[in-house]
Order: sequence, then C-alpha cells, then structure tokens
Amino acid sequence: MSRPTIPTDLIAPLFTPATFAQPEIVDTLLERLRLDYPLAVAEVPGFDPHWIVTRYRDIQEISRRDDIFHSADRSKTLVNQGGEALMRQYSGGAPHIFQSLVQMDPPMHTAYRAVTEPAFRPKALGPIADRIRPIAKAYVDKLAALAPACDFAVDIAFGYPARVVLSLIGVPEDDHPRLVELTHWLFSYADPDLMRPGADPTNPAEHIKTWTIIYEEFRDYFAKVTADRRAHPQDDIASMIANAEIDGCPMTERALISYYIILSTAGHDTTAATTAMGMWLLAKRPDLLARLKAEPRDISRFVEEAIRWTTPVKHFIRSAAEDYDLAGQRIAKGDLLYLSFASANRDETVFDDPFCFDIDRNPNRHLAFGFGDHVCIGQHLARLEMRLFWEELIPRLRFVEAAGELRISESEFVSGPKSVPISFAMEAG
Repeated sequence: MSRPTIPTDLIAPLFTPATFAQPEIVDTLLERLRLDYPLAVAEVPGFDPHWIVTRYRDIQEISRRDDIFHSADRSKTLVNQGGEALMRQYSGGAPHIFQSLVQMDPPMHTAYRAVTEPAFRPKALGPIADRIRPIAKAYVDKLAALAPACDFAVDIAFGYPARVVLSLIGVPEDDHPRLVELTHWLFSYADPDLMRPGADPTNPAEHIKTWTIIYEEFRDYFAKVTADRRAHPQDDIASMIANAEIDGCPMTERALISYYIILSTAGHDTTAATTAMGMWLLAKRPDLLARLKAEPRDISRFVEEAIRWTTPVKHFIRSAAEDYDLAGQRIAKGDLLYLSFASANRDETVFDDPFCFDIDRNPNRHLAFGFGDHVCIGQHLARLEMRLFWEELIPRLRFVEAAGELRISESEFVSGPKSVPISFAMEAG
C-alpha cells in the first residue's frame, strides 16, 4: 500500500519553531492538512519521516492505544536526526534527556503516575483551593498596582501559576524566578527572547547543551530537596516524590529528577500561556468582559474555551510498536506519528465554527490536555487555578484594551503569548 505524502514545501513550516509565533499561519496550514492530507507522511530533510495526524478522532484512537503507540521508544517531541543522535549519545542510548511521565509506557508509566496522581484528583483539590485563592488575590493586587498599563504575560501570567504549582511542590518563593527561567529555556529553546542566552537554536548540539544544563541544575537543586524530605517529610508534593518507591525500590536518579522537572515546568508554563491568552481575548472582546462581570458563573466556560483556543502543547510524537490500520492507512512498525493537538482542537467535524471563541461551546471536549492514560495529570489543578484567578480579577477589572501587539513564543512544542500589552483600570480591592 502506497503512503500518501505531504508536499515538502507545504509541511516544512510545521517543523520550524518560528512558524508558531504566527497562529494564523499555523491554523491555515493545519486546516489545509485536515482537508487534503488528514493522515499522511511528511518527509522533511534532516528529519525521519513522520505521519502527520491532524484529525481529532485519529488522535483519540492513537492516544488510547498505549500498547501499540509508544511514548518511550523515540523522542516524544519533534527532533531532527542530528539531535536525536546526540541525545542517545548523551543518555547512553536512550532517545530522551529526561525520563518523565511523558516519556514512559505502561507498566512503568502507570506505577510512576500513581505516585502523585492522588494529589491532583478533583476531590483532593478542595483544600488546595483555600491555598490558591490568596495567591490569586495577591496577583490581582499586583496587577492593580501596575495600572494603567502593563505587559500582562510578563508581569502576571508567567508568575501566578508558577507560584501556585511550585508552592505545592514545596519550592520556596525566592527560588521561583530561576525555575521559571529554566522552563523558558526548556520549552522555548528557539525563541530569541526566552531561550538560553548565547544559544544557537539552529544547532542540535546547542539544544542538547541547553537541556543538559537544565537537567543538571534541577538535579543539583532537587537532590537537596530530596534529602531534606526523606529526613523531614512535609505536606507537599516533593515529599511524595522523594519518598516514593517503585516495585519496592526508590526511583532511579534520572526518573526522580525528571519527575520534579515535569511538574515544575509543564505544571505552570501551559497554564501561564492560557491565562495570558485569556487576558488578550478580554482586551479584544469587551463583550466577554461585560458578560463575565454580569454572569460570574460563566467563568468556568471562559476558562475551558481559552484552553481549547490556546492549546499550548502543540504536538507529541508516538512510535508504532507493531503494524496498525488507522483511518484507512497502514501504519508500519517503527513509524513515527506527529499528533497535532493544535489541529484536533480546530477539527471542523468535532467543533462547530472552530475558529470562533465561543464560551457557550457545549460540549467542549478538547484535547488540549491530551487523551487516554497520558492525559495531563495536573488538568484539574490548572482549571482550578485559572478559575480562581478570574474570579478574583473579573469583579475588579473595570475595562481592558490592547496597548500593542500580541507576541507569541517561537516554539513548535509548547507555545503561547510571551507579550500581552494592555491598558486597564481596576476597582479598589
């Protein structure tokens, strides 16, 4: 069976970080793929061939079949051939620098996820809400102090979710800015404003160097945290990780440090992106702010649609462990599949008028948090902290409007607003 192939000039921009700084270009490209090449192979020079999976239901099918479509065998994010070779050289043959939940398959994934999953279940978040709301209020107060103008992404959105999740982990507030900076280096390695200073984003060796620096700094930091929590356990997530056993043994160093890394980075960066985009939408749509002020109970709908609209995680890679027939195509053992969540959340066969921001969208079963057993472990926490922030802000926000251009980070993996300039006025607290 011949494989449908996407023209290289059409698909190549999807392999370029700078493309994602222009969402309208990404949307147009993915719309064309859904129409003409919904499941086809990309052969971009310098990369192994990838099936580009653009349809919602195909991504669901792949995501529920962890037995067929693996997360651990190859890089979980798009990387060129030179970069993957360097990762294997650095890691002693593994295709990953990190060994987090993202890069695991069952039964390992199941065992490691169970370490912290109870802390992130909806029932466990009730008491946590009482800890988050004062943080939300503090950031609303900070915003009020910045009136009449600020860069909402830099001044508020980058900091608020980081303070929430890092505090729950057990990281002192004085250390939060450095971990946020390392997060930007990790997810925005090619963005000129957020990447590691002096790095060359076109050089795969520089990617590995950056990721190595990040891993080693996290290792040095959390080795001390681990020792402390083993000697003096506390009511925090660091204590859960430090004292966890997998099959009766402590985690390996790489798995342990990677656990801290995934929670300390993905735990806030995607929420920051969605929160920043939410403010931009309010700045461009006065009707939204008026509605939320009149109907505060619609804030949860606003949050959910902002998550779909932003879809901060643009893709993940899976590899086929055996032959599989998907949507009329034969996926061969060893094939790589690029799951485009950005495309799935604009799929016209699932979402009515998908390019419209509609807080009345119901149901809104987007895939921004993934699907299946790999669904984001912190999805309920992310929703909670965004809802609490807007609940504190909306009653006090008199008006907001754009005071410049929205700027999106250059990243083909995790991308969202890096600059949201606004003018605004607040009610007294």
